[in-house]
Amino acid sequence: MHNSLITFIRELYGSSDFIPLHQPTFEGNEKNYVSNTIDSTFVSSVGAYVDEFESALSSYCDAAATVAVVNGTNGLQSALHMAGVTRDELVITQSMTFVATCNAIHWLGAEPVFVDISDTTLGMCPLSLAGFLDEYCKLSNNVCLHKQTGKRVRAVVPMHTFGHPVDLSRLIEICQNWNLSLVEDAAESLGSTYKGQHTGTFGRFGVLSFNGNKIITTGGGGAVLCKTKVDGTKLKHFTTTAKLPHAFEFIHDEYAYNARMPNLNAALGLAQLEQLALFIEKKRQLAAYYADFFKGTAFKFVQEPQNTRANYWLNAIVCENKECRDGLLKYANSSGVMMRPVWKPMHQLSLYSNCIAHEMRNTEWFADRLVNLPSSVPSVE
Repeated sequence: MHNSLITFIRELYGSSDFIPLHQPTFEGNEKNYVSNTIDSTFVSSVGAYVDEFESALSSYCDAAATVAVVNGTNGLQSALHMAGVTRDELVITQSMTFVATCNAIHWLGAEPVFVDISDTTLGMCPLSLAGFLDEYCKLSNNVCLHKQTGKRVRAVVPMHTFGHPVDLSRLIEICQNWNLSLVEDAAESLGSTYKGQHTGTFGRFGVLSFNGNKIITTGGGGAVLCKTKVDGTKLKHFTTTAKLPHAFEFIHDEYAYNARMPNLNAALGLAQLEQLALFIEKKRQLAAYYADFFKGTAFKFVQEPQNTRANYWLNAIVCENKECRDGLLKYANSSGVMMRPVWKPMHQLSLYSNCIAHEMRNTEWFADRLVNLPSSVPSVE
């Protein structure tokens, strides 16, 4: 089975060379726009491409406002700050996520609380979230408090794993009942929709990543999708050192970040965004090929949940057990085809091992079995 899978992947990509997990595709106006930026000399955070990229993202995602920043981690940290998260508060997220989700919480002085994932979305499980809140929290004057520590629970951060949307309807209802801010970690889900609406636009904020391995890239960068124009204006001010407009004076009215995306990166991103529809079409076709290949095998291909349309950023399969997973990973990587396991669950990292963790059954089960397959945009017809 291992050999036939490697052969199949090499045929998909038409290559006998090393096949990476996910590499960027540059087939549009990237060189043109980046060259224009260099010629203009406006390569830093002031430039036309930043504004154009933000506007294009708002239009594509149907967001009230978009603020482009230096990376997704800073975008999430900025969004959580704007949502009111502060020192010694709690933010509920999922343990099966990339470490940046938790680091953004940590550097605000807050603490992550981990709930389980759903076995259908691989993202935050509404039942686990509701169970934790019902058992361990209380509402006092419409403020959600953790009973044992007395700390305020301020926000909920679900992550759309591999580009597959979480069950947003139920998460939104729970957040409303407990007066919690919903901030979506949509780093992996640009182009994914839930019930026809783009991920990242359901909560007060949604955060995208444009790292080199994402579905589109700006080299390094991220963006925050805002529910309201007011939040967009405040967030842009906050990520631009909170500098007040003035012809020549430097006046700053709050402690803030210097986190605006450079024009050079935005130029690359705009060219990439112009090709996003084609990228998604090809990636969904690739996912269909994988799904067909794994039919009738011992491996289960991870498919988009009901009521969603996923970008299939990273394709994934579920192995029978950890031994099966490790055997496949060793064989594939030694054969020059990159595969990887899912991230080590956050509650198992020494960094976050002392954080509150509630019902990790699905998290730990999938962590032992998930394998990501090569998912670069292929040249498939």
